[in-house]
Amino acid sequence: MSETPHLSGPFRVGDRVQLTGPKGRLHTITLREDGELHTHNGVLKHSLLVGEPDGSVVTNSSGHEYLALRPLLRDFVMSMPRGAAIVYPKDAAQILSAADIFPGATVVEAGVGSGALSLWLLRAIGPAGRLVSFERREEFADVARANVETFLGGTPATWDVVVGDLVESLPSAVEPGSVDRVVLDMLAPWECIDVAADALTPGGVVLCYVATATQLSRVAEYIRATGLFTDPDASETMVRGWHVEGLAVRPDHRMIAHTGFLLTARRLAPGAVPPEVKRRASKSSYGDEDVELWTPGAVGDREITDKNLRKRVREAQKAADGVRQRQDLPAPSADSSDATP
Repeated sequence: MSETPHLSGPFRVGDRVQLTGPKGRLHTITLREDGELHTHNGVLKHSLLVGEPDGSVVTNSSGHEYLALRPLLRDFVMSMPRGAAIVYPKDAAQILSAADIFPGATVVEAGVGSGALSLWLLRAIGPAGRLVSFERREEFADVARANVETFLGGTPATWDVVVGDLVESLPSAVEPGSVDRVVLDMLAPWECIDVAADALTPGGVVLCYVATATQLSRVAEYIRATGLFTDPDASETMVRGWHVEGLAVRPDHRMIAHTGFLLTARRLAPGAVPPEVKRRASKSSYGDEDVELWTPGAVGDREITDKNLRKRVREAQKAADGVRQRQDLPAPSADSSDATP
């Protein structure tokens, strides 16, 4: 991987470009030497963009104008090929804050999904950190690797992807007490709390990202029962956009509401017993019938078909191939934007 990802300067072959066309419609493409974007509004040749500066406006064969910008990370993760559901940017930002991901941190992530959260974590830990991502399905890991390579221009040396179960693989992947942060994005994070506790350094943070209130309840009670963590803290994030045009200032008709809950707790020192927290009496006990409501099938585990997954792998690999081709081509000169395409 190059030391500095190509995120500025004139466009070149292999770059990912986001085009905003008529009526605000978005198209995300990877620039190729003989590539073309075909829409019902006409054809736009990729060669028109090569050598142009970021933020340029180009015209297609039918006279329609397109604004060309390199996608921000939040744009990229929303348009990249997906093997599994992604962590939305609003939640990724809260994860970085709530888990206090810092430069140089050693972070464990499970599962890797399509690599969206991995990209945010890699950016946050910087070149001195380490991210170890666990994924049970090889196909999902392939999509994640390709997506990360596409956006960063290569696979960072700070990232290890382990295909396997976290409970079985984590003890051999990291030293006990050496991990600063553990981020669990899975259906049953309570199954991984014990092994995460062994890996975390005292004061380290475990963060669970779950979709339903029943999952949230069970993992919170499990963490409390271990006696190894501080009392867990739970939250969710909702984002409401606003329409601002002249005096027409109002909330958007649509908003990104519930996507998931975040739950965090910190690892106690060995043998430490936290002060007792006095609470009002509540129904904190549960039986087998309640546990049944928390099984993967009951909480809505969505399975992607093998055919659809193979398609996602091909899409992700195709984007990554464009980045690999770029490595073998010289970058355009600074004044190439004045040349005639």
